Amino acid sequence: MSDLESFRLQTRTWLQANCPPEMREPVRDETDLCWGGRNAVFKNDAQKRWLELMAERGWTVPDWPKDYGGGGLSPAETKILRQEMTAIGARNPLYSFGISMLGPALLKYGTEEQKKRFLPKIARGEIRWCQGYSEPNAGSDLASLQTKAEDKGDHWLVNGQKVWTSYADKADWIFCLVRTDFAAPKHKGISFFLFDMATPGVSTRPILLISGLSPFCETFFDDVRVPKDQVVGEINKGWDVAKYLLGHEREMISGMGLGTGAAASLGETLVEMVGRDAQGCMTDPMLRADIARFDVDAIAFRAMSERFIDELKAGLAHPAQPSMMKYAGTELNKKRHELVMAAGGSDTLEWQSERSRGGKPAREWLRTKGNSIEGGTSEIQLGIIAKRILDLPGA
Repeated sequence: MSDLESFRLQTRTWLQANCPPEMREPVRDETDLCWGGRNAVFKNDAQKRWLELMAERGWTVPDWPKDYGGGGLSPAETKILRQEMTAIGARNPLYSFGISMLGPALLKYGTEEQKKRFLPKIARGEIRWCQGYSEPNAGSDLASLQTKAEDKGDHWLVNGQKVWTSYADKADWIFCLVRTDFAAPKHKGISFFLFDMATPGVSTRPILLISGLSPFCETFFDDVRVPKDQVVGEINKGWDVAKYLLGHEREMISGMGLGTGAAASLGETLVEMVGRDAQGCMTDPMLRADIARFDVDAIAFRAMSERFIDELKAGLAHPAQPSMMKYAGTELNKKRHELVMAAGGSDTLEWQSERSRGGKPAREWLRTKGNSIEGGTSEIQLGIIAKRILDLPGA
């Protein structure tokens, strides 16, 4: 037996013995997702126990070094772990912007002190992070941001506003882009700060979306003191950190294309909503064809995702590949929910009933409209693909 075969067998055995039955059920709503944080509220004991067991092995971040709370697994071993979790329907033990975005940036640009201070806590789910990038007048043109930081000798003083800061009202810390040099070209005078959301002068205000939910917030900074050792990378060179992090954010958002029930085809999921004919097939032939086309696209996207992750871990991925993945994944996710709405008919227009679980289909369909905006609009992604991957003239 090869080392990888042995690792697969050991992993399969451990998961079967330790993953609680409740953590093998499909995700039904937001409360089924564990975000951690110093004020974490767990849905049940099983959710808390699953996080603790996986964090103890370093498997919340299996490919991070063990010194920083990770599992120290190779790319091949990490892939096997994901495959074995999928095989038993095991939920992700921890959802975290610290894992998907900040962590990789700290591993590349952080000081040793910053890595040891923050990464183990991220891995254990002890800090919940939010992202301070977009501003009212700096969205796709992010480098035009105006939130400023003044050097006060032993600390920085931050003033300004951010917008669309996801879960800022629930976050413990923020990773934030600020302008530290107004005289420099706009990409050159930006720095990357970390600070506690409980710092005096930080305030948030939820933004109500068309889905009726408020995951996004406006965030305000009024004379916020930030210690000098909480700057990642060099002063005025935060744009390098920001771009690297954006690649990982787009990779994270692209994962929406796989959905939460990725193992099953959409047809298998929706056939009962539409009904079956005498041959056991979906009764609506037009919808059946649309869903079949979607399933083919989903299989292709899954294969592309596997290849991209393998190339990324091996350091062979094209720098613009996350834009391609983000665009394809968000479009696929929007199509999935459009088909759910089509299959459910008027029932899926219910907004508050118990039968529709509080209007879950309609609210999730409306939420997908933001997928093509957040993390860089689809238009921006297509421009990057045209210029950097296809090398089109004039792009």
